[in-house]
Amino acid sequence: MSAHVAGLGLDKMKLGNPQSFLDQEEADDQQLLEPEAWRTYTERRNALREFLTSDLSPHLLKRHHARMQLLRKCSYYIEVLPKHLALGDQNPLVLPSALFQLIDPWKFQRMKKVGTAQTKIQLLLLGDLLEQLDHGRAELDALLRSPDPRPFLADWALVERRLADVSAVMDSFLTMMVPGRLHVKHRLVSDVSATKIPHIWLMLSTKMPVVFDRKASAAHQDWARLRWFVTIQPATSEQYELRFRLLDPRTQQECAQCGVIPVAACTFDVRNLLPNRSYKFTIKRAETSTLVYEPWRDSLTLHTKPEPLEGPTLSHSV
Repeated sequence: MSAHVAGLGLDKMKLGNPQSFLDQEEADDQQLLEPEAWRTYTERRNALREFLTSDLSPHLLKRHHARMQLLRKCSYYIEVLPKHLALGDQNPLVLPSALFQLIDPWKFQRMKKVGTAQTKIQLLLLGDLLEQLDHGRAELDALLRSPDPRPFLADWALVERRLADVSAVMDSFLTMMVPGRLHVKHRLVSDVSATKIPHIWLMLSTKMPVVFDRKASAAHQDWARLRWFVTIQPATSEQYELRFRLLDPRTQQECAQCGVIPVAACTFDVRNLLPNRSYKFTIKRAETSTLVYEPWRDSLTLHTKPEPLEGPTLSHSV
């Protein structure tokens, strides 16, 4: 995007007939400006319009907002990789299991806290950058809609500076969208004299949120079937934690209508529920030693069906 802003060599842009997009106010302005000033004015307005419809379009900002909402629901993990894997293949399956045995557990726990803090700060900064992009676009769009030609003539240097600032914010936002390397101040591996210790990098990785399949999940009279999936991610073998509890228990015995169920699949039937009652279910990945931050878990409320009415069926004749 910076190249696009730097490329606003507005005197070199090839434009069509400016009259094709002029409204009545612009036509009036054309009569008040000298031909050269008018040409500069229209070229610069076209450049700003192009920037707002391509590099900073409403559709693009909407996608960034959706991505931001997704990141706030993700799970974040710390990965320990030798340097050659961190720079290339980051598949944790190729990591020798012996490497974890060399890491000092206390130092690793401390780095997990650093990873948690770094993830929270990164999400806050991303939200702030996205607000700046929204504000910047609204400001530039108001400038484009204004009939005042001065910002495109005498004050154009200020507009160019604002364009460059907004472009820099967008570059920072896109760069920060990808979790990066954790900065380690101290060695994670205790001194081992006879062993050649590889240079270790710590990386933050992201897993997409686990969400209930609301169309396939349903409650019956005394049981409920729950299904879930991982957002924007192919199905993989993972361990999950399904929780349930009865809402508004009426007796001490009903307070026991809750539980935590480990599941190794993406579906589970919860049995022995009470009829005609509401239950809240939550789903998340099972916690592992490398988890550093998990701010969100999906929840679903289902109401079991009432018991069938007993007694003879009444018939009515007309």
